[in-house]
Amino acid sequence: QVYLAESGGDSVQAGGSLRLSCSESGAAYRSNYMGWFRQAPGKKREGLASIEISNGRTNYADSVKGRFTVSQDKAKNAVFLQMNDLKPEDTAIYFCAAAHGIAVIDGGLAQYEYNYWGQGTQVTVSS
Repeated sequence: QVYLAESGGDSVQAGGSLRLSCSESGAAYRSNYMGWFRQAPGKKREGLASIEISNGRTNYADSVKGRFTVSQDKAKNAVFLQMNDLKPEDTAIYFCAAAHGIAVIDGGLAQYEYNYWGQGTQVTVSS
């Protein structure tokens, strides 16, 4: 069983920054991919960024490329999402996800590529 815990969500003004954290625990070995998703009210869950744990290779959705950065701390079994120049349309619940023991073959931005999910953390951006 893999447990994921997100933190760092907050309310900020447009143009501000936030850093989300996701810690992984419970399993004998690390997940091979971690991803960040978000879901705004009335919208589908959207893949934002992914990171391959073994080599740090990253992938981003066009909607956040250049503003969001995914990174990891292997020693802490944690991944992070640095979000800069936040906009009101970034308001959503942000989730981290883990691909544990399964292959990720489409870049890690699709929900079906992950088999464990965190509970989410709220990000609210006001204009």
